[in-house]
Amino acid sequence: MRIRAQVNGDKATVRVLMSHEMETGQRKDAAGKVIPAWYIQEVMAQHNGKTVLTAQWGPSVSKNPFLQFNIKGAKAGDKIAVTWKDNRGETRTDEAVAS
Repeated sequence: MRIRAQVNGDKATVRVLMSHEMETGQRKDAAGKVIPAWYIQEVMAQHNGKTVLTAQWGPSVSKNPFLQFNIKGAKAGDKIAVTWKDNRGETRTDEAVAS
């Protein structure tokens, strides 16, 4: 994931670009076989260890999803962590420092 957190006044704008195939389970490959569903189901963001966002996603979210949100009370140097979990049980967590 690429995470960017920019502080402006008393809030931070967080932008996250996630690398994930996000298959719906409805497409077929060249041989005509259905490609199994594989998508992010849950996204969680933390600001200095405190959960500030949770989201439940489904198969209709696009490949390599982009997420943007604001955090009130953020300051430069604060730690932002984003975690996702997909329907195969895989997880990924990345962190960034607000600037």
